[in-house]
Amino acid sequence: MPPINYGDTAWVLASSALVLLMTPGLALFYGGMVRTKSVLNMLMMNFAAMGVVSVLWVAYGYALSFSTDRFHGLIGGSDAFGLRGTFDALTGADGDKIPVLAFAAFQLMFAIITPALISGAIADRAKFGSWILFVAVWTTVVYFPVAHWVFFFDGGNGGWIADGLKAFDFAGGTAVHVNAGAAALALVLVLGRRVGWPKEKFKPHNVPMVLLGAALLWFGWFGFNAGSALAANGLAAIAFMNTQVAAGAALVGWIIVEWLRDGRPTALGGASGAVAGLVAITPACATVEPIGAIALGLIAGAVCALAVGLKYRLGFDDSLDVVGVHLVGGALGAVLIGFLAAPFIAGTGGVAGLLYGGGFTQLGKQALAVAAVAVYSFVLAYAIGWAIEKTIGFRVSKEAEIDGIDTAEHAESAYDFAPTTGSGGAFALAGVGASRAPRVDEAEPERSGEKIPG
Repeated sequence: MPPINYGDTAWVLASSALVLLMTPGLALFYGGMVRTKSVLNMLMMNFAAMGVVSVLWVAYGYALSFSTDRFHGLIGGSDAFGLRGTFDALTGADGDKIPVLAFAAFQLMFAIITPALISGAIADRAKFGSWILFVAVWTTVVYFPVAHWVFFFDGGNGGWIADGLKAFDFAGGTAVHVNAGAAALALVLVLGRRVGWPKEKFKPHNVPMVLLGAALLWFGWFGFNAGSALAANGLAAIAFMNTQVAAGAALVGWIIVEWLRDGRPTALGGASGAVAGLVAITPACATVEPIGAIALGLIAGAVCALAVGLKYRLGFDDSLDVVGVHLVGGALGAVLIGFLAAPFIAGTGGVAGLLYGGGFTQLGKQALAVAAVAVYSFVLAYAIGWAIEKTIGFRVSKEAEIDGIDTAEHAESAYDFAPTTGSGGAFALAGVGASRAPRVDEAEPERSGEKIPG
């Protein structure tokens, strides 16, 4: 048996850390887009996913996603519950080996960020406890099975999309982005519109925070895509390059649409465009050449910029445009593989897209994979959300929403606007404006009957 390749193992572990960084980056990206009274709740919704999914992954998530298939490519078995049997086992990568635990850690980070993506759609109005319950149930019955469908390769005996249908999704355009985007749409319909939407303007409270979050997402995405090669090799290199140029092209595509439609490009649009490009290239990063990645990015940036406006036309309140960016962007990237797959790129295995003379076969496979994941996720997310709403309640009260969900759900606020002479919050903790002992000449008179002069 070949020995462990330390370089590949180091790359996979580093990529795992990069992907984990994306969830705090997403929290900042979303947190900057909400109002001041909702910031902490948005950050907490994302951080909660890090905690809940980590526990579920070790308990049974990895097993259901990546252990031996038990039912026609739909779900894994119980062999690896508690990560049993993974400590000494090895998995192949480029003929060499990496520890299975390194692979399990890498895939855990995908499982964490997928439900976190959903949170942006229901900003300002979800009970925190109900959100945690939704994350636990949805991740169990939707994400774990879909990850098995899309990511589990086993020589024809793996997931039905990966090994049966043979649709391409190198790093999660369907399993992560279409999956989360469809669930987001379902929850938006269950919870309904925010108070005041669409008449009231829900402007981002901190655009620099949005840009910082987008930058962290962009940085972490190199682990997301290039790390999916599971080796420090040429496949990782092409995924890395395609990730960069697609994101840049999508940023340009989005702001061009804004320039033509609105007269000015915005920083929020630039950040959203970059994220849209990263979403779209995720499934295709190892199947297209760089010029194809640029084309894909330009298309994704422009289409997603137009798609985010659909919520006003169709009347669904997707708070932070999760549907327009992740569902549309992920679906677009996966389907465009059917046009842009280059047979000389290693990730295609010689399969050619329509523009490279390959016909419509692969295009049909890609479309079927997208539709299957979207429908499955939407239906189950709607059912889970509806059940939570009808039992313990999913949406906060109107009063809590108006006053601020941060205070209602967490008894905290992101910003203390008390004056520096005040005595509350952070100022009190720092001793600023705190009561001081009176000087002798200011001391109160004796209370034993002594009269106050004057």
